[in-house]
Amino acid sequence: VADMVRAQAMLLDHLGIADLFAVIGGSLGGMQVLEWASLYPQRVFAAIPIAASAYESAQNIAFHESGRQAVMADPDWCQGDYLAQGKRPHRGLAVARMAAHVTYLSEAALQRKFGRRLQDRKAVTYGFEADFQVESYLRHQGITFVDRFDANSYLYITRASDYFDLAAENGGVLANAFIGTPTRFCVLSFTSDWLHPTSESREIVRALNAVAANVSFAEIETDGGHDSFLLDVAEYHRVLKGFLNGAAAHRGLA
Repeated sequence: VADMVRAQAMLLDHLGIADLFAVIGGSLGGMQVLEWASLYPQRVFAAIPIAASAYESAQNIAFHESGRQAVMADPDWCQGDYLAQGKRPHRGLAVARMAAHVTYLSEAALQRKFGRRLQDRKAVTYGFEADFQVESYLRHQGITFVDRFDANSYLYITRASDYFDLAAENGGVLANAFIGTPTRFCVLSFTSDWLHPTSESREIVRALNAVAANVSFAEIETDGGHDSFLLDVAEYHRVLKGFLNGAAAHRGLA
């Protein structure tokens, strides 16, 4: 993740952009926000990590590994050399995406959207077709994902996320990553996010408080799960807008 951020900084240098008003991102993007604030504090006026953590949990690493193994078990993966052989591991990548997509949602959202409703039939078939709407939905997510995403990219991106540990990069103490930071932070989490739960966001807030950083925190109530940062959640947008407007006023931009 630090390499990603350093590459972004090099691009900004090339474009002649000295500093940034705000760096914002959710999930892996939120990890990059934290790296930006840690590596380049003087370039970041405001930082907004959303539904993120300072390191991946063992549970999340386990989910990622299951997905990677699905990709690598596809005979068309060809040890990663599939393009040269005119193949693509569509089946393995689709399964990986299906499993991952479940972690982005919540039980309440799945129940509300699908429950046990059947898909285009009046009775179960007692077979292995998509009897339930939720099965059809996940299959659709898998099929459409492989058309727009590269399998090896999936492997490397999930691995980069696994290796991310901001505390380990700073002597084993998360607060060390933000010593003396001038950046204003707004840390956001969602009540139904079990992939990056609120407890992980609070850990970031405690580290920022430990170095007397300027930090705001809000836990948004929603049943949308981890993917809530991509959804039209009114309270989430209200809090985000309020923070950005306040930061702009403080910077003299409003």
